[in-house]
Amino acid sequence: MRKLLLDIYQKIYAHLGPRGWWPADTPFEVCVGAILTQNVAWRNVVKAIDALREEGLLEARSLYLAPDEKVAGLIRPTRYYNQKARRLKNFCSLVVNGFNGDLERLLALPAGDLRRILLGLKGIGRETADSILLYAAQKPVFVVDAYTDRIFGRLGIIPPGWSYDSLQSFFTGNLPEKVDLFNEYHALIDGVGNRYCSGSSPRCGECPLGDMCRYKERGHTSPV
Repeated sequence: MRKLLLDIYQKIYAHLGPRGWWPADTPFEVCVGAILTQNVAWRNVVKAIDALREEGLLEARSLYLAPDEKVAGLIRPTRYYNQKARRLKNFCSLVVNGFNGDLERLLALPAGDLRRILLGLKGIGRETADSILLYAAQKPVFVVDAYTDRIFGRLGIIPPGWSYDSLQSFFTGNLPEKVDLFNEYHALIDGVGNRYCSGSSPRCGECPLGDMCRYKERGHTSPV
C-alpha cells in the first residue's frame, strides 16, 4: 500500500507540480487562514487576510483586542463572518491568555497536546486543527478532507463511509512520517479534487489519476 500511495503522489506531482501550500507569511497567518477557510473558497480567504493585514491585525494580541464588529466586517468575504470572528477571537484568547501572546510556545507543544487544546476551542474541528498542526506547527499530521475521501473512494482504495480518524490513520500508517510529504500530499489531493474530481461533474478524462480510477471505468454510475 505504501508503494501505491507514493505512486499516486508522484503521478499527481508530475501533473500539477509543487503546490506551495500553505501560502502565508507567518504561522499566525496560517492559523487565521485555517479558521477562515471553513466552507468557503480560498480566494475569499485571501481577501479577508489582506484586509486584516492592512489594519495591522495579523498578530494575536492586536486581533484579540480589536472590536468584534470590526473583525467581522474585515472578514466578511469568508461567509459566516460573525461566527468566524468569534472563532478567531477564541483562538487569539488562547494565545494571549494561555501563552502570554507567544504563538511559538503554543505551537511547540507535543502534537497530541496541541491537538487536544485546539479541539477544545469552539468551532475548531479536526481538519482545521490538523491544518494548524501540519502547516503552522510543522508536525507530521496528515490532513484529510472531503476531497481525500472522494478521490480515494473513487480509486477503490478505501471503502465508503470511513470516519475522519480512520481515513487519517490509513495515510499516516502507510506513508513515511515526513512533514514535507504530508504537506505536499494533502495540497496535491486538494488540487485534484478542486480541478477534476468534483462531486457531480468530474473531469475524469483530464485527471492525472484517470487511468487507474474505478469510478471512471464504471462510467460515473457510482453515487460516491
